[in-house]
Amino acid sequence: MSKRSFWFLLGVLVITAASGAVAQTTSSFPGGWIEKDGTAYRTRLNASQIQSIVPPQRGPFTFPSPYNTRAVRITDASDCGGQDCVWYVGYSYWRNTNAHQNSNEMLIFLGLANNRGGAGPTLFKLNKTTDAITKVGPLFPAGNKFMNYTGEGWYFSATRPNTLYLNDGPKLLRYDVVTKVFETVFDVTAQYGTDRRIWQVHSSNDDLVHSATLRVASSGEMLGCLVYLESTRTFRWYPKVGVFDECNLDKSGRWTISLEDLGVPSDIAMRVFDNQSGKETRINGPYGTLGHLDTGYGYAVGADNYNSLPNASILWSFNPSIVQGPVVQYNVNWNIAAVNHISHTNSKPNVPGAQQHACGSDASTNYSVQNEITCFRMDGSGDQLIVAPVMTDPNATGGCCDFYAKQPKGNLDITGRYFIWTTNLGGNRMDAFLVKVPSQLLVTGSDNTPPAAPVNLRFQ
Repeated sequence: MSKRSFWFLLGVLVITAASGAVAQTTSSFPGGWIEKDGTAYRTRLNASQIQSIVPPQRGPFTFPSPYNTRAVRITDASDCGGQDCVWYVGYSYWRNTNAHQNSNEMLIFLGLANNRGGAGPTLFKLNKTTDAITKVGPLFPAGNKFMNYTGEGWYFSATRPNTLYLNDGPKLLRYDVVTKVFETVFDVTAQYGTDRRIWQVHSSNDDLVHSATLRVASSGEMLGCLVYLESTRTFRWYPKVGVFDECNLDKSGRWTISLEDLGVPSDIAMRVFDNQSGKETRINGPYGTLGHLDTGYGYAVGADNYNSLPNASILWSFNPSIVQGPVVQYNVNWNIAAVNHISHTNSKPNVPGAQQHACGSDASTNYSVQNEITCFRMDGSGDQLIVAPVMTDPNATGGCCDFYAKQPKGNLDITGRYFIWTTNLGGNRMDAFLVKVPSQLLVTGSDNTPPAAPVNLRFQ
């Protein structure tokens, strides 16, 4: 079958929301397939084809062949009074889903702009057995100042099921989404002065170490990266030495990675700090240093824009020594960046690379190419798992503000079995979706034989 005939058949295939409860074990999520990096890409769906796949109201559905993965529409037009109110999910390394490992329910938060028909930051709930999605309601009581916030930069704890982290000027706060109670984790005022605020916060998976960019509140100038050790109530301070970009914390809380322009042409350098000793290791590029990245326990994975392989993602390990690891994913050519925003919010301690995976997403301006949610192992095998189409058209109006807002930048849940992202569906508004990731096809311990990649989908 030609790819033109395939997409014609796909366009007339109507996939409706499931009418009955379907129980699925997380060890055998359906669909998806394994293919080698750099071997194939597929034609992008148009708006009419997307509308034939996605149910108009929130609820579960199945992506058609060749994907066959199970998904849930989280938001619909009723959440925005028909307007375009859904903010993009915060970013690939800020978790929009809670620590649901010991529950049959998953909590999800999203920003719904209240000046465009939404109710502000809003809580949703997924029944993991039936895939039923419920809108719980606003995260905050009426009149709370956070009702006007987008929710970008907020994230759920990796261990506390009801705890959401959010920054408030000079403070990092914990917020219980059930009891509606705030707790201050730290306030930088006494240590760094009154004209200071924090930005782009991260927390270790055990909730004991936190990092943040320190900024001048009145001007927005970025000063460097701070780390707060909650067990001793002390700060470590890593002032910038160049043009500061951002900093991130690994999931163990031991390592901080600061990205800065130190004057090397075409390079963003990596400054890697050991939070136990304060020792810095400085790595200049442009070859080998990371761009967009996420972290695991003692390592980081991200884009190496000067690698010889197109849009390659590589691994850096920090313990017992800081060394560059293998390429873990790359693309067909330089025009495609399938995992532009990598999410590894499912990282686990003391687990080898063959048992670890990350996922990524993108919405490119190359309108002919189908952008997909793509996952890969952390072992350099070259195997990638194709999960679902992103369904975003950067040229469509939906998605508020600009091209950056329209990019999915989705993130994995704590188990690595669910991926949340936002998409404009080729239309005039943004909506949020969750797909079940059949990661048993990618990591060892699978209870299924990985299906072969679909044929007749490649450009000739």
